[in-house]
Amino acid sequence: MPRARKRADATRDAVAQATRVHDAEDTARGAGRSQRGPADPLTGGLRRADVLPLLVLHLISDGPSYGNQLMERIGSVTAGVLSVNPNTMYPLLRQLEGRGLIEGRWEHPERRSRRYYSITDAGRGEYERLHREVRPLLDSIARSIEEIVREVYGVGVGR
Repeated sequence: MPRARKRADATRDAVAQATRVHDAEDTARGAGRSQRGPADPLTGGLRRADVLPLLVLHLISDGPSYGNQLMERIGSVTAGVLSVNPNTMYPLLRQLEGRGLIEGRWEHPERRSRRYYSITDAGRGEYERLHREVRPLLDSIARSIEEIVREVYGVGVGR
């Protein structure tokens, strides 16, 4: 299995664990009351914990991508747990580019249509750092959710 595919599978596995948090939150809130916002402890915590930069660097490490495509891919890989809007994505991309972690190029420079972003060598180093540092948080969230499900329902997650 190619390295990029293994990384993508590992990312999906970690996010699948976190997705269970979203499902439990919606169930606990009741039907019609599942509005998520900045006060949401899961997505707020994930955003503050460098999960979005990790996902962006991860996704573009396989090849160039543009903002809307990244937003769609993040929504897909997180099963909607992290829904990223342009007001979050584009400042993040500018910040990563300003730090030299990614490089942006216009698809058609004469009319500035889409800006494709590629990871730089410095970005690969930052990706590796985030990859190591964010995993314990994701594991902790997964363990917490499993413990809540075990306590409340008397069974393990996914059973």
